[in-house]
Amino acid sequence: MVAIENLSEHYNCRRVTQADFPAVLALYESNPLYFQYCPPEPSLDSVREDIERLPDGKTKTDKFFVGFWNGADLAAVMDFVYAYPDEQTIFIGLFMLNQSYQGKGLGSQLVAEALAHFSENFQKVRLAYVKGNPQSQHFWENQGFQPTGVEVEQDLYRVVIMEKNLGK
Repeated sequence: MVAIENLSEHYNCRRVTQADFPAVLALYESNPLYFQYCPPEPSLDSVREDIERLPDGKTKTDKFFVGFWNGADLAAVMDFVYAYPDEQTIFIGLFMLNQSYQGKGLGSQLVAEALAHFSENFQKVRLAYVKGNPQSQHFWENQGFQPTGVEVEQDLYRVVIMEKNLGK
């Protein structure tokens, strides 16, 4: 499968560990708009829950919560699950850029680099954004994702499912 350390040519990539939780929390806290649409407010417990949350039928070996590091700074995190909801698909559960890195094209660059690596083993990528969050909708549409027409009600919000083909 995809080597995590090769997800970006410009940033050091590795799985987030418990020692990184404070850095992830700081990154979360730099994005208050996201949490207006996707409660609850960030905390060390919510970081742990995000890292441990798995879709039905998947195991810890299928899930990766990856940090993109610029030296000692955590620039971004990406959570993805291999072969979900089917064997040809990779699912991005979360992608968040530290606010200090936003507006410079870095988010688009990191996603493009990751999708290039994912395309070696998967035919498409799927994700969900919280309905009504214009920042998320705009970002993912600019990355070439299209709504599938499926929306799913969660406990505290509704999500819109999007996909992108990774065909070469």
